[in-house]
Amino acid sequence: MSSARKLLARFAVVTLLALVAIPPPVAAAPLKIAYSDWPGWVAWDIALKNGWLKTAGVEVEFVWSEYGPSMEAFAAGNKVDGILIANGDALTTSAKGAKNVMILLTDYSNGNDMIIAGPGVKSLADLKGKKIGLEFGAIEHLLLTYALSNSDLTEADVTLVNTPTSQTPALFASGQVDAIGAWQPVAGEALKAVPGAHAVYTTNDEPGLIYDGLAVTPQSLAERRDDWIKVISVWDRIVRYLRNPITREHAIATMAARSGSTAPEYTRFIEGTYFLTLQEGVRKMNAKGSAGFGSLKISGLVANDFNLKNAVYKNSQDVGASFDPTLTEKILATAKP
Repeated sequence: MSSARKLLARFAVVTLLALVAIPPPVAAAPLKIAYSDWPGWVAWDIALKNGWLKTAGVEVEFVWSEYGPSMEAFAAGNKVDGILIANGDALTTSAKGAKNVMILLTDYSNGNDMIIAGPGVKSLADLKGKKIGLEFGAIEHLLLTYALSNSDLTEADVTLVNTPTSQTPALFASGQVDAIGAWQPVAGEALKAVPGAHAVYTTNDEPGLIYDGLAVTPQSLAERRDDWIKVISVWDRIVRYLRNPITREHAIATMAARSGSTAPEYTRFIEGTYFLTLQEGVRKMNAKGSAGFGSLKISGLVANDFNLKNAVYKNSQDVGASFDPTLTEKILATAKP
C-alpha cells in the first residue's frame, strides 16, 4: 500500500473513532406543569389528547392535583417548572419565596367564582349578620370583599368562617354557615347540596377581577424560553377547538373526563369562563390603568392591596414585573396571516 493510501486509511480510522466518541445529544427533560380543576386549565387536556404539544416540538408533563397541592408543588422549587394559577395567587406564591412570571393568560373568571347563599338570603344586603364560609386570603375572599362593597356592607357586617374551598359544600350543607364562597366545580357541589341555594354574586359582576394563566420559574424561563414559546403557541389551537361548533362537543367531553364530571355539567362550567386568545391575552397584559379590570396590571394591583390588607404577605409585590407578554408577542409577530 502506498504511503498516501496508508495516510488516508489512518485518517479514516481516526475520524471514525472520533465520531464514535461523540455522545448522542441529550434530550431535554419534559417541562412539568402543575394544574388543577379549573376550566381554563383543564382545557390543556385537549392539546394532550390531540398530541399538539409534541407536534409543536416540546415534551410537557402535566401534573394533576387539587389547587392547594399544585401550589405547594410549585413552591417546592424542584417538582415542577410551571403552574396554572390565578394572578393574585401567583403574587402570593412569589411573595412567599417561589418567584414566578406569568407568561400566558388563559382566561378570566366570568361567573364561575361565586358567593352562594341559602334560600333565606335573597340579595347581598341580606348577608348582614350572616356566617360565610370561605378560605381566608384566597380568591373567594377577594370576591366577597368586592361583593360587600357593592352593597354598602363591610366584613364587619358578617362573620367569616375560615374553610378550605374544597370543604365549603359540606360546611354549607351542615347548616353551620348561611353562605359560602367557592369556584366551579366546587361551587356546583354546593348548589346541589342545599335545596334553594343560589349565587348572590359572581365574577360575572366583576369580569377581570380574577385572571388565570401559566406562571413559570424565572430560571426555567431563562434556560428554556424557546420551549415555553412552543407551549404557548398551542393555546390558540385549544381556544379555536373549544369555540368551533364542530369540535366543541369533543372538547367538552375531554375536559369533563379529566374533571370527573359529565359533559352537560362541564358545559355550565365553561360558560362561566372566558377563554382568551393569545391576541386578547396580550392586550390584557399591555393594557393601561384606564382599562380598569380589562388590564392585568390593575387586577394585580387590586389583588396585591387585598393581600397586604389581609396579611397574606407583608411586602408589596412588583405587579408590573409579575408577567411577561413578550413570548406571546413573538408568537403573534411570526404567525401566518
